[in-house]
Amino acid sequence: NNKPLPVYGDGNYTRDWLFVEDHAIAIDLVFHEGKNHETYNIGGFNEGKNIDLVKLLCKILDEKLGRSEGTSQELITYDASKINKELGWKPSVTFEEGLEKTINWYLNNEDWLQNVTSGSYKDYYQKQYS
Repeated sequence: NNKPLPVYGDGNYTRDWLFVEDHAIAIDLVFHEGKNHETYNIGGFNEGKNIDLVKLLCKILDEKLGRSEGTSQELITYDASKINKELGWKPSVTFEEGLEKTINWYLNNEDWLQNVTSGSYKDYYQKQYS
């Protein structure tokens, strides 16, 4: 529709991309054949930057829609401020302050941290879901 195409941040975040049907097949396989209490990470072995994917999508769409190459790519905007502009939200602390608060939480909750890092949390899941 020739509307702006917002991309979060600068688009340089890397993700592992996978075709949706392959993802569904993997989930079904884990459900039916996976071992109890195991974790399976589903990856497409296709890491790439968000912006590269967006540009590839634009190129394919331009071809499919009979547009000149680059037409859709001109619609890309880099904006993470919609929530601020429309809803008035902004972070309550600086990144550094938030990081310090997070570290303090972990230091003040060593029992919780010990349970997570020791693997004893698996006992809880074993009891709940066996």
